[in-house]
Amino acid sequence: MAIFNRKNKDDQGERGAWRRPANTAFKQQRLKAWQPILTPKTVLPTLFIIGIVFAPIGGLLIWGSSLVSELSFDYSECENLTPSPSNASLAFSDIPQHKFSYHLRSSDHDAAPTIPRYAFLDNSANDSVTDVSARRQCIVEFDVPADLPPTVLFYYKLTNFFQNHRRYVKSLSSDQLKGKFVSPKDLDNSDCKPLATIDNIPVYPCGLIANSLFNDTFSSPVLLNPSGGSAEPQVYDFTSAGIAWPGEAKKYVAAPNSQYNNTGIVPPPNWRLRFPNGYTDDQPPPDLRADEHFQNWMRTAGLPTFSKLYGRNDTATMKKGTYRVIIGLNFPVLPYKGTKSFVISTVSWIGGKNPFLGWAYVAAAAVFVLLAILGTIRHLVKPRFVLRAFHQVAG
Repeated sequence: MAIFNRKNKDDQGERGAWRRPANTAFKQQRLKAWQPILTPKTVLPTLFIIGIVFAPIGGLLIWGSSLVSELSFDYSECENLTPSPSNASLAFSDIPQHKFSYHLRSSDHDAAPTIPRYAFLDNSANDSVTDVSARRQCIVEFDVPADLPPTVLFYYKLTNFFQNHRRYVKSLSSDQLKGKFVSPKDLDNSDCKPLATIDNIPVYPCGLIANSLFNDTFSSPVLLNPSGGSAEPQVYDFTSAGIAWPGEAKKYVAAPNSQYNNTGIVPPPNWRLRFPNGYTDDQPPPDLRADEHFQNWMRTAGLPTFSKLYGRNDTATMKKGTYRVIIGLNFPVLPYKGTKSFVISTVSWIGGKNPFLGWAYVAAAAVFVLLAILGTIRHLVKPRFVLRAFHQVAG
């Protein structure tokens, strides 16, 4: 019967042929290839050339970094000072040596600044002080030992703050920030949890990143001893315009979705100093599209020590002299063993001060040249003889 008629092996073809790749040069790995032969005559000159190229690149980067001046002042311990009774009688203390640094450009390296000092002013018990940033203040006085040409940048710097934690990085609602309506139920099931809703009322903006927004405030530095016979202190203005990356504003809206109202959303818990009564008609939700400080904070840092731009001045020179900065103390760092500082820096064609990159190039150049020298000595003392057959195969 036909049901028992089986095709023989020749009719089926070779077993497994259907799995065989197509008979092409690419799939059968028959493409032409070239592999360099590593010999002392090719390797040693290459190492020398790489070292010779890397060395001047590193020197150029180090020189570019030396054009930048950077001043850093750690004010973490200011709140532990004895409070001053009033603005008229501030009790200043010297900032410890390891809490500040001056890295001036090479042309101003010989300038000798005086030790900066700070004072703590506590108005938290004074009911007449209604400005939140004026209740607990740190007043810092410091020297700018040489003129700082524009652009001058003002940063705040935090240490031991892990913005790169997996749950922290994900803790936001992009839809909410872009102006879409997100119901309380959807927020509770989103990455914003556990700061999605409070008593079933949506938090705006929700999430851990927004809740931990850095909220210390900095006044523009005031020059206390201007030159030219002027007795009036001069303010060196920093602006927050242009401190965020281009395109950051597109991620946010000026106001929450119209389906929300001021009583239908609540601010994050850590924003209570800024919005003590929640969102009201007098204190509506912030304009996140225009708030570049918020935008910078929402761009999370990859390392626990980071700086974020707070202000800039692109036009005026910061004259040398003694300056005063008033800081509103709102952001705690001592409970988690962190520190906070403010940094004033200029820029050069390489950007900010970063000598590490230049020295990395120099170190790499030194390693390559050292290996080339050792290889040359080894080749001269005990050369390696290559078999003729090897040359025939290679040729």
